[in-house]
Amino acid sequence: MSEKSKTHSPLGWLNNQPYLLLSLTSLIWAGNIVLARYVAGHVPPMTLSCVRWIGSFILLWPFAKDHLKRDWPTMRARLPLLLMLSATGFAFNNALSYWSLEYTTALNALLIQSSGPLFVALWALVLFGVRLTLAQLAGIVISLLGVLTIILRGDVTALAAIRLNRGDLMFAGAVASFGLYSALVTRRPVIHQLSLVTFTMGCGAVMLIPFAIWEYVSGFPPKADLLTAATLSYVVVFASTLAYTFFNRGVALIGPNRAAPFLHLVPVFGSVMAIVLLGEELKPFHVIGYVLVLAGVIIASRQGSGKS
Repeated sequence: MSEKSKTHSPLGWLNNQPYLLLSLTSLIWAGNIVLARYVAGHVPPMTLSCVRWIGSFILLWPFAKDHLKRDWPTMRARLPLLLMLSATGFAFNNALSYWSLEYTTALNALLIQSSGPLFVALWALVLFGVRLTLAQLAGIVISLLGVLTIILRGDVTALAAIRLNRGDLMFAGAVASFGLYSALVTRRPVIHQLSLVTFTMGCGAVMLIPFAIWEYVSGFPPKADLLTAATLSYVVVFASTLAYTFFNRGVALIGPNRAAPFLHLVPVFGSVMAIVLLGEELKPFHVIGYVLVLAGVIIASRQGSGKS
């Protein structure tokens, strides 16, 4: 297939649509959080994380092996960075977030998740001196206000009722870890995106194997039932293989600071899922929150805000 035909194919077109890719990522990850909370205590978190990355690695291997072979000399020269990406974006971040959902509420998790873009900006500033533009800062603040409007159901007094527990601190650690990943991924070696995501997924899985074994011998094996199978299928195919590929490509196209506000769509999509799947009623504060989040994303990600 010629390069021109690849560009005009549906996949070629999607590969160059950063805003759509990042929006789809947030939609998939919202489903991942809802599902993880639902199966907390049913599927062991370390096992879920480990199987997630092993399954994704297996799915991507046939498509990535030629790219990996060609890119290996470049990757070997940047191996410490790639291992750090594996740890922050796959092993530590994912296992800690799944584990934390056994101890915290969905309300608290969504509130903490909304701080994701701030962690990205902080790491980019500390590590690389990348400063937010006024448009990016305004966009993050506006979309954060939208998220808070949804989470607090339009009642600011609800903020005082929130109490932090170990699950909250663990989830915050997971969000901070992913913020570090988001900042570091812009310094990745110039390799094919399939080489990057497949290698880091595989390394992340290897890092988690000892913890999954410890979980099993400690008397917490996964239950062999339909819910476990469905959960593993979703996290492997959608939350891992597709979402990380979409996210890495989106960041590569527009940079971390312009991509970060799209993380605010995760709690927005999560609340939509609650309305559609759980029958919750649409309230005025939902509409106000959605408008604020959308406005913030548009402001922060527009071309004039600059690629970092």
